[in-house]
Amino acid sequence: MKYVAYCRKSTDEPDRQILSIEAQIAEVKEFAQRENLEIVNFIIESRTARKPGRPEFQKVLQMLETGKVGGIISWHPDRLARNSIDSGQLIYLLDIGKLLDLKFPTFWFDNTPQGKFMLNIAFGQSKYYVDNLSENVRRGIRQKLRRGEWPSKAPFGYQMDSTKKLIVDRKTGKYVKQIFEMYATCRYTYVDLQNFLFDHKIYSKHGNKIDIGTLKRILIDPIYYGTMKMKGEFF
Repeated sequence: MKYVAYCRKSTDEPDRQILSIEAQIAEVKEFAQRENLEIVNFIIESRTARKPGRPEFQKVLQMLETGKVGGIISWHPDRLARNSIDSGQLIYLLDIGKLLDLKFPTFWFDNTPQGKFMLNIAFGQSKYYVDNLSENVRRGIRQKLRRGEWPSKAPFGYQMDSTKKLIVDRKTGKYVKQIFEMYATCRYTYVDLQNFLFDHKIYSKHGNKIDIGTLKRILIDPIYYGTMKMKGEFF
């Protein structure tokens, strides 16, 4: 039987937890040689499996659909799928006989009802991991906000102090205050505010005038009266 090897690494999985691409390739090659398995192609992807739509993974599925290969070798089931759609596709290909075998150096699989049941459990654990990770990240962000810490890049006109709290930026803060005062008079347009900032050497990150859309967002953002809004919640 011919196999395709699939190795994946993504930025949401720190190196200390998941083997690098190079290490996965080495492990898979050694495993294939040890088990006398024929690998006809290595497909490498640097992309999260949290959502469906990985282009290289789709190539693997196409190779199975067209009969170019009959099996997949990967380091662990979580390299193949961390979402219900991708895992469901693999189980379905097993059911209809397009996917004949799955091999992993770190996980046992046999193409039997019991084997597919255990594979489903492994895919479910992988999905639980990313779901739980996302919830932990969101919980950490909420706690930072409760402490008065801003969890991302400082908004325009602010900067971070050593405790990750927002303080007024000495260079830009006074001009932000002025555009609020100007706009409140109803005598100035967005273009006037844009030109005002440009004349005082307040530019976009590309050195251009501040975009009008950005100005509109600034003028309705509660952060400028001391309230932090994140995911619909106010702190």
